Amino acid sequence: MKVIYNDGHVAECPEEEKTHILRHSAAHILAQAILRLYPEADFAYGPANEKGFYYDVDLGDIKLTDEDLPKIEDEMRKICKENLPFKTYELPREEAIKHMQERGEKYKVEHIADLPEDARITFFQQGEYVDMCVGPHITYTKALKAFKLTGISGAYWKADSNNKMLTRINGTAFATGEELDNYLKLLEEAERRDHRKIGKEMQLFMLRDEGPGFPFFLPKGMALKNALIDYWREIHYRENYVEVSTPLIMNRKLWETSGHWDHYKDNMYSTVIDEEDYCIKPMNCPGGVMVYASQPHSYRELPMRVGELGLVHRHELRGALHGLFRVRCFTQDDAHIFMTKNQITDEIMNVVHLINEVYSKFGFKYFVELSTRPEDSMGSDEDWEAATNGLIGALEKLNMPYIINEGDGAFYGPKIDFHLEDCLGRTWQCGTIQLDFQMPLNFDLEYIDSEGKPQRPIMIHRVCFGSIERFIGILTEHFAGKFPVWLAPTQVKVIPVSEKTNDYSEAVYEKIKALGFRVEIDERNEKVGYKIREAQQVDRVPYMLVLGPQESEANTVAVRSRDTGETETMSIDAFIEKITTEVANRE
Repeated sequence: MKVIYNDGHVAECPEEEKTHILRHSAAHILAQAILRLYPEADFAYGPANEKGFYYDVDLGDIKLTDEDLPKIEDEMRKICKENLPFKTYELPREEAIKHMQERGEKYKVEHIADLPEDARITFFQQGEYVDMCVGPHITYTKALKAFKLTGISGAYWKADSNNKMLTRINGTAFATGEELDNYLKLLEEAERRDHRKIGKEMQLFMLRDEGPGFPFFLPKGMALKNALIDYWREIHYRENYVEVSTPLIMNRKLWETSGHWDHYKDNMYSTVIDEEDYCIKPMNCPGGVMVYASQPHSYRELPMRVGELGLVHRHELRGALHGLFRVRCFTQDDAHIFMTKNQITDEIMNVVHLINEVYSKFGFKYFVELSTRPEDSMGSDEDWEAATNGLIGALEKLNMPYIINEGDGAFYGPKIDFHLEDCLGRTWQCGTIQLDFQMPLNFDLEYIDSEGKPQRPIMIHRVCFGSIERFIGILTEHFAGKFPVWLAPTQVKVIPVSEKTNDYSEAVYEKIKALGFRVEIDERNEKVGYKIREAQQVDRVPYMLVLGPQESEANTVAVRSRDTGETETMSIDAFIEKITTEVANRE
């Protein structure tokens, strides 16, 4: 495939850039199709991205829906068949502004005005459509063969909620139809696994307009959440963590000292109490610092590992909210480790081992990213260098490959991020390890060393799940709601075949319940087949005990497996032993 660059020369496209260039060109062809169908359209941004491409468009009073997408796709296909050449030219900034003004492109004019005065602007044109762009692009529109528009959403101009809400048209493109078909099948599977849909079916959680971004967990969702928390507490107790709980609301002065007020206040909620400013915590760390600072410490106590399942609140734009994946309040499985400098490597390695254990438990693969100092940071160059080297040293000692993510560290320190991969190949950033020299300095934290002298501790911030709510969303989609027995909201459902076996069914139910398992009994006047299908396909219960006269007489249970659909008859004690082992081992 040949491509045209912004200096006008044509060359064979590097294989690794092929998909990106096709998608970038598809965005231009999309815009041209929109302009033909809606001549008053005003275009903002239209980039390619990891999943495909999009264009943000101001359509005035016109409200597009997904039903309009086939019409736009058809127009794109016409443009591809016309085999229009992509041409490029360049203008100085002032001429470029005038050029876009003449075309009525107010968003492009504003964008160019933000560029340096000596900038030269490159334009690409196919047919009647012109767009400012750095390229490269395909040489002719006919080269775009496999594309699909995937949805419509909203987006603020320049991602600023004070600006106008534009219409974002999303799409994707590939080099071949086979690649596109495979991707669309993946999208269909992702839709089938959507945690919002499954969460509603299984009655795990709900989202209400009365609290946008503030999820409600229902009884079955709480059973799942508590199972995760029980696991978290068990492994942290084993690793010598202590657990604390710190206040949800604390004085603004605390957040000024921690640095959050200067670096994070736009994402924080605040209130006034007794005529003073207070903040609802967006992070748990200042509370953890207060716990450490509440009494003197000796080097013999370090490392001090302090865990907290803390509810935090962060302001997210309403348009960015998405099920449990992007919310305004969530539970962080935080821990803060206070230590000496010579304990850094060992502690980081311990945390990596713990996070690896957690992800392996759920069958996740992952990769690691090292994020370095951001522009908006606090602290000295020396501290940042020492902190970054500390993380690198631990990763190298573990022989763990990592990717450098320049400038994406926390404002108080560099970090290691864990990106897990689910069964559809999607990646999610969950676990993190942040090394912090700054907060102990800001709060004047100390410990007494072996010579009786005060020293400054180093602090690690770390999470395993990240947000428990988000992790539940990921798990729901990863397992398609078919959670392992130890996590399943309902582990066993007892299904009597008829009223004649209700007494026996209730006795079985009570025996299993008394052992602490999450069990339900379905005595509704419905057909057995219907009750089994609902338990297996909607409630996704791992085990259904179908009890008829034969089971009642023999004192046995007919165990139907959710995952295999097969039924096996066994004694009640044999079933209890089976499920006890699975839950105990968290299989």
